[in-house]
Amino acid sequence: MKRLATIRLGLAMAALLAPAGCKKKEGGATLNGSGATFQKAAQEIAIDAFARADAGKGITVNYAGGGSGKGRKEFADGVVDFACTDAPYKAEEAATVKGGEFFYIPNVLGAITVSYRLDGVDKLQLSAATIAKIFQRAIKKWDDPAIAADNPGVTLPGVDIVVARRSDGSGTTENFTRFLKLAAPDAWTLGSGSTVAWPGDTQAGNGNNGVAQVVKSTNGAIGYVDLSDAAENKLRYAAVKNQSGKFVAPDAASVTAAGDGIAVDDKLLFSALDAKGDAAYPITAQSWCMLYAKQADPAKGKAVKAYFKYLLTDGQALLPQINFAPIPKALQEKALAQLEKVQVP
Repeated sequence: MKRLATIRLGLAMAALLAPAGCKKKEGGATLNGSGATFQKAAQEIAIDAFARADAGKGITVNYAGGGSGKGRKEFADGVVDFACTDAPYKAEEAATVKGGEFFYIPNVLGAITVSYRLDGVDKLQLSAATIAKIFQRAIKKWDDPAIAADNPGVTLPGVDIVVARRSDGSGTTENFTRFLKLAAPDAWTLGSGSTVAWPGDTQAGNGNNGVAQVVKSTNGAIGYVDLSDAAENKLRYAAVKNQSGKFVAPDAASVTAAGDGIAVDDKLLFSALDAKGDAAYPITAQSWCMLYAKQADPAKGKAVKAYFKYLLTDGQALLPQINFAPIPKALQEKALAQLEKVQVP
């Protein structure tokens, strides 16, 4: 993951040095995006590769992250050229997008891990009901009978559980809580959304990496973190019980299995959560980017179409090396067809 860290440093410097509102560079364009930290690593590795490809010559792409809520807000306000989100707009929010009609472009599938630090315990299995009780603080000790029942033969210490969760409006939070609502409806009581009313004794972190840092630094901690950030921070994460009753670890293969057979609507919206199949990782989340249907600036319009075509083609092959999975082939074809509808003056 050292290469990814180098990419992030270089892109951060580029974003700082790029003049505000800059549109063109050497006959090309500068594109500014923000949003989901869930897919930030996927954006960064794609931006790095795109800059070295023929299609990316003269085009600078910056991606600021900040969370899905921030991305949706900045896209609605017209202050970014594209934004990415793990959860679509609500109908009333979509009506506020100043740029008019827009498209959802799905580009990545990834696991939300249940990451933990519990010194002396290298492997852990958790069911949805147990996860629900842990995160709403109904279970407060690691040697609780419910955790022990999920982990026969494992010696669990009587350590206090420290719950780490997001402080910002987050698509990762929305997908994680939606999974608990789907898979453990009798146990989960906090609802679902980009923010929920977490118990007061939980610890908040900004972005996926912020939650990862809380987990990494605290014995007894548990938090929900995208697989890429969890792997980069060398966290341990639990195998989670799926619909078939199998405890499945998160990786590119189990995420791909969750993506098989998803139902996609006309806007290319769908959910990969709580998927069926023995090999499916159940907390598999989807992520989209949003593009204006009618581009106002010719150079930016051509550039954004070039970049997103790369994301949906060559960029898909980059995803497994950072613990994400490509979108299914049929969805890729629909996304490319959607991209072709973007109008450039």
